[in-house]
Amino acid sequence: MSVVRDAMVSHPGQLPADASAQAAGELLQRPEVRAVFVTDAERLIGVVTRKTLVREVVAVGLDPTATSLRDIAEPPHHTIGPDVPLDDAFRFLEAEDAERVPVVDEHHRLVGVLSRSVLQRRLAEDEETDDDEEPLPPAA
Repeated sequence: MSVVRDAMVSHPGQLPADASAQAAGELLQRPEVRAVFVTDAERLIGVVTRKTLVREVVAVGLDPTATSLRDIAEPPHHTIGPDVPLDDAFRFLEAEDAERVPVVDEHHRLVGVLSRSVLQRRLAEDEETDDDEEPLPPAA
């Protein structure tokens, strides 16, 4: 049975908590980066998005080079473990209406990110593989 570890992105965009809001903004300029995970000694402490930067830095007139991510990171709404079966992970993402969720180990260290679109593709591939198997001959 496949688990989250098999379908997650292993190296999500992350920065240390003492990095600046400007550093997060530079990562978020890339179209494929939708969130920056903020870590302290590899432990996930929060998430910064474009919306976070606008609300917490730009709108209140803070200096992005002097504002640390520790001060603006939002706690993650949800996390998931790397050994959760993919079917359970899919149901979780659907129930929470989440597009992606950070994957953390038992010590709350960030080990990856699981996106709903990647998970859907992976589950579809698993189904195709199952469908391609030859049927067993009838029992004698």
